[in-house]
Amino acid sequence: MLGVIPGLPRVTLNPDLVFFFFLPPLLYPAALFTSWRDFRANLRPILLLAVGLVLFTTMATGFLLHYFIPELPLAAGFVLGAIVSPPDAIAAMAVAEHVKLPRRIVTILEGESLVNDATALVAFRFAVSAVATGSFSLGQATAQFFVVTLGAIALGLFVGFITAWIQKRIDEPPIEITLSLLTPFAAYLPAERLGVSGVLAVVVAGLYHGWQMPNITSSRTRLQAGPVWRMIEFLLQGFIFLLIGLQLPEVLRQVSGRSLLQLFWYALLISVVVILIRILWVFPATYLPRLISPGLRARDPFPAWQHVTLVSWTGMRGVVSLAAALALPLTMRDGSPFPGRELILLLTFVVILATLVVQGLSLPAVISWLGIKEDRLAENEERQARLQANRSALARIDELVSSKDSMKFRPESVQRLRNEYEDRIQQLEKSDSWTGSRSRGLFPSDYDRLSRETLEVERKSILQLRDQLVINDEVLRKIQRDIDLAEARLGEPVVEIRIPPSDYPIQ
Repeated sequence: MLGVIPGLPRVTLNPDLVFFFFLPPLLYPAALFTSWRDFRANLRPILLLAVGLVLFTTMATGFLLHYFIPELPLAAGFVLGAIVSPPDAIAAMAVAEHVKLPRRIVTILEGESLVNDATALVAFRFAVSAVATGSFSLGQATAQFFVVTLGAIALGLFVGFITAWIQKRIDEPPIEITLSLLTPFAAYLPAERLGVSGVLAVVVAGLYHGWQMPNITSSRTRLQAGPVWRMIEFLLQGFIFLLIGLQLPEVLRQVSGRSLLQLFWYALLISVVVILIRILWVFPATYLPRLISPGLRARDPFPAWQHVTLVSWTGMRGVVSLAAALALPLTMRDGSPFPGRELILLLTFVVILATLVVQGLSLPAVISWLGIKEDRLAENEERQARLQANRSALARIDELVSSKDSMKFRPESVQRLRNEYEDRIQQLEKSDSWTGSRSRGLFPSDYDRLSRETLEVERKSILQLRDQLVINDEVLRKIQRDIDLAEARLGEPVVEIRIPPSDYPIQ
């Protein structure tokens, strides 16, 4: 919308700042909150998408664009192919949170969105170098790809280990959160200086920290760090789209020499190519390895075609493509303009818009049409883990009561805590009622609703006392914090979105 508002200032962003300022803090929290166990278990399909598909998309898009747009150099076509090759799973996950997909699909899409960024940006760097030098060696690029990949993994693990070692010895949430905010930059900058993939180093450091986080951070830090990272992600993503809106008029002005019909044809071509390439890759990459390898087929049977179809359709492009497009050099080494830069920027905008609109808006309809439902594996694991944790806690209470330190605890306190744990265990052992309530916290949904009602009454009561000058603001904040913590303990309220199948255009 900003692009059509007259009178706004022209914005020119230093391309080097895009990768430094935007990408590390965007990629790091995504890796930080990824399940390493599920990521490792689905590493093969993730790599097929995040490495194989990205490189295939880069090459195929580059050749097709050069064929249909001869004035665009082949290397510049590869640049555009690398920019639009990594799908952004953020939009798909936003829909999946409400529609509820099988956990393996979610894991594959999230894992792909992490690794494919690194692959695409390495390919992007090679393609930009090929444009600048006018030469490209496949053998040299392949060897360099492995060097920058292995080097980035080693450096990411090193930075993750050092920062985790430091953070484990700190017990101040503001300092720990600040260290967490600096970690992606601590991984990215040295990696780029050493000539390896800074993006992959950030991802590896984030995965390492995500695995170590329960052991190196306190509960206070974890409660405060989550909202901080979510706010940063929201602000950075919004700021990137804001910059796109401000730069779009200038891009349109610089391509004004081309006819609108020609630009429309180019936009339609690249959008269709990007969508079809993913579909053409996903099905053979899913079924051919299983047809060839009986061992793989035994370990990992053929998935349902509905699941494969959904993965092939979740190819929305997003923030990483925007950042890469903005990072295109303005000029070559000799001072001449980067060939086709404005056209590449425009086509990148179009691909992002087309995939978000066509694939993103149709995703709920596609999921409904395919009849895909969640498998509740995560809920079952959560129930078993909570049950084990509460039984262990109850056993610890009995152990303390029967020990020589039992006199330190009042009987009424012991009984109150034992009743609370016994009640939780009783609720968790009723697996049908617990999973059926779709509860996200420790308690069944009816208890959750009743607790929220009473906490809201408490909140209004103390606010009324403050307004009547019975208590001061300091007392209000202390009590309000206790109420807020009690509400946070309940978990997020569950909101179910149900759309009648008749509303969908696909049946």
